[in-house]
Amino acid sequence: ITREVLAGRQAYVICPMVEESEMIEAENVLDYTKMLRQKLPESICVEYLHGKMKGREKNQIMERFAAGEIQVLVSTTVVEVGVNVPNATVMMIENAERFGLAQLHQLRGRVGRGPWQSYCILVSDNRGEDNKTRLDAMRRTQSGFALAEEDLKLRGPGDFFGARQH
Repeated sequence: ITREVLAGRQAYVICPMVEESEMIEAENVLDYTKMLRQKLPESICVEYLHGKMKGREKNQIMERFAAGEIQVLVSTTVVEVGVNVPNATVMMIENAERFGLAQLHQLRGRVGRGPWQSYCILVSDNRGEDNKTRLDAMRRTQSGFALAEEDLKLRGPGDFFGARQH
């Protein structure tokens, strides 16, 4: 992230939660923003964005990010669709195992919109075989259709008439 930002690019960091929870162990936007502000050079502007913010505040943050005033945006999946920042070349997703393949694919699509080499970094402490298979599918293909097929193979179709999601 530092290398890309110092080269004039921007980065997204996605966390699955807004704030710390006693019930769930996962990275959160507020604490991660504080940590990055301490670890990255002071010249790098790090801000956060999440769905609990008021609409006006969210729009201001996104406008500042699009204008290049913010170099690193720590966010929940609120940036999944509708954001076009061609200068963003890094998408780092913490606790990637907490997101579905379609959602990971959508997030990855936020970078690579400009002429520069882009990177999608999936971070996960989950060493389970299912998780490895899912994340490997993300590495192997850029095709949303192929990922949907892989997701169907891994999770199955669900119940069409039952209570399980399908």
